Amino acid sequence: MPSDIFIGIDLGTTGARVIAIDEDAVVVGEAKSALSDHGSNHRDPMCWWAAIQTALSTVTKNIDAGRVQALCVDGTSGTILPIDAAGRPLADARMYNDACEDSAILATISKHAVAESAAHGATSGAAKALTFQNSNPEMAMVVHQADWIAGQLSGLYGSDDNNALKTGYDSVQRCWPEWMAQAGINRTLLPFVREPGTVLGHVLPDIAAEFGLLTRTKVVAGTTDGCAAFLATGALKPGDGMTSIGTTLVLKVISDRPIFDPESGIYSHRLLGNWLAGGASNTGGGVLLEHFTPSEIEHLSTQINPETPLGLDYYPLRAPGERFPISDPQLPPKLSPRPDDPADFLKAMLEGIAGIEALGYAKLRELGGPRLTSVRTVGGAAQNEPLTAIRARLLGVPINPPVHLEAAYGSALLAKSGMAGQ
Repeated sequence: MPSDIFIGIDLGTTGARVIAIDEDAVVVGEAKSALSDHGSNHRDPMCWWAAIQTALSTVTKNIDAGRVQALCVDGTSGTILPIDAAGRPLADARMYNDACEDSAILATISKHAVAESAAHGATSGAAKALTFQNSNPEMAMVVHQADWIAGQLSGLYGSDDNNALKTGYDSVQRCWPEWMAQAGINRTLLPFVREPGTVLGHVLPDIAAEFGLLTRTKVVAGTTDGCAAFLATGALKPGDGMTSIGTTLVLKVISDRPIFDPESGIYSHRLLGNWLAGGASNTGGGVLLEHFTPSEIEHLSTQINPETPLGLDYYPLRAPGERFPISDPQLPPKLSPRPDDPADFLKAMLEGIAGIEALGYAKLRELGGPRLTSVRTVGGAAQNEPLTAIRARLLGVPINPPVHLEAAYGSALLAKSGMAGQ
């Protein structure tokens, strides 16, 4: 029998990517479309939709679209827009990294939001929601980026537990909490929330016709791009971790219980029956590039023996200040004593980064998380072989290659999981 097909849609900062998988999670179709091909305004929701239409059309034309059972969308966490009752955007979106400049709004949220809420901060969804509420009296709803795309597909503008978290949603109690009303946020303007992978509804008839889908094709609640990228790595069970080593260092681990530590910036997303918890350090590839060029890193790495530790106990930072695993806004970088051999200096920095990673997973364990059992690694610095060997030695667990590197693949897995038992 022909296999069922499941489609994941990832809307990122530069474009849209669509991936189709079969029942064995094998990719059977893939396409992408740059936002710049559809306009110069990346905050324009119609630009997002045009990029998705292009990529989705390419994929569905090259597969048997009648076998598609479900679609799932991920978007950038914290990207918000106001819509009217028909789902039409009333303004450009405020993106994930757009900060609220209204000090009164920030003070109100800070006063009323519980300490564990992810709604604190100038870039939170809560601050953006209140901004739109104050400036768009005709607004029927404020939705997240992934919500709006799912609404374009299904006509239903609901949200998911992951995107809603930074807007103030209480993932433990499964509600928009009372403090939001106390802060002046009209909770009737917020979308209903479902767990990622939960069926929202069916595709609209015109969507089915446009992409060759059956009208019984389902749309399931999505997630953030970060959570989708985590799922794409193949991490599945409590104790499975993911380390992203880009400019900074980001750790995530699947836990059987939620972990919240506001001081360290740790909060948890509900995901496929478990929780995804993590934190971010200011160390990473950025500090390496403060001292070496990429070609120097590549050359010097060939001279490093990762099995013989230098033990200089570096804490590599580009500037003072750290939040996780040590919460200290004044924490100074530690990059001394400096060996005469530049290869040893690089090695000491790699050991420092790996040591911070180990401290991070230990911190998550200390806060009630699971014992680490494996790690998948993504990011540019993850390709450095001595760093990988040093990390494996310090973590004491297997470092496995990710199954896939694209968030759209993770969303396709969510679409597949949403159909399990249907």
